[in-house]
Amino acid sequence: MGQNGWYGWTVIAIGIDPGTRKLGWGVVSRTGNRLLHVAHGVIALDGSESIASRLVELEGQLTRVIREHRPNVSSVESLFFNKDAQAAAKLGHARGVVLLCLAREGIPIAEYAPAKIKRTIAGSGQADKRQVASMVRAALSLDGLPPADASDALAIAMTHLRLGGLLHALEEAGQRPGAGAEVESRARVLLALLGKKRPRRVVVRRRA
Repeated sequence: MGQNGWYGWTVIAIGIDPGTRKLGWGVVSRTGNRLLHVAHGVIALDGSESIASRLVELEGQLTRVIREHRPNVSSVESLFFNKDAQAAAKLGHARGVVLLCLAREGIPIAEYAPAKIKRTIAGSGQADKRQVASMVRAALSLDGLPPADASDALAIAMTHLRLGGLLHALEEAGQRPGAGAEVESRARVLLALLGKKRPRRVVVRRRA
C-alpha cells in the first residue's frame, strides 16, 4: 500500500453486502482520519431467474463496479447463523462469487460480523438498520439515506477503513524497537472499538 498507506495516503475501500436478489456495494476513501463518500449502488437481480443465472449476472456487474472504482482494499459481511438453511446456502453462493471477483482483481479482503459493523458505526451491536444508515449518512455527509443494501455496504467499507487502519498501525508499531507503550495504547483503542474488555497488559513480541 505504500509508505504510510493507511494514514498518509488515500485508501479506497469497497464494502459489499452480498445477496442473490439484491447486492449492495459502497465505495469510501480515507485520507488521514477523513472519510469521503465515493459511490454506492445496488445490483438488482431477477428473482424469477435460476440461482445459477443470477450468479452469472452478479459476477459480471460486480466486476464492472470493481474495475471502475479500483479499490485498494475490500470488506464483506461475514456469514451469520440462519435458521433457514436454503436461504443461508443461497447467501453462501453469493458470497462465493463476491470473494472470487475481489480475489481475481488482487484486492485484499477483510470480513466483519454484522454486530461488529453495527458497533463500529453506531456504537452498539444491537443497532437497527435505520440507526446504522443515519450514522453512515452523517459520517459521509450524504444528502439523504442511501438504499438499505447500499447503506449496509457503505457501513462495511467504513468499518474496515476504521479498524483496518488501526490493525495496520498496530502491526507497524510492533516492529519498531521500544514501541511497547505505543502498541499497548493502540491495542486498547482497537479493543474498545471491537467492544472487548481492555487487557491488563499487552505483551509485544518483536519478530526475529
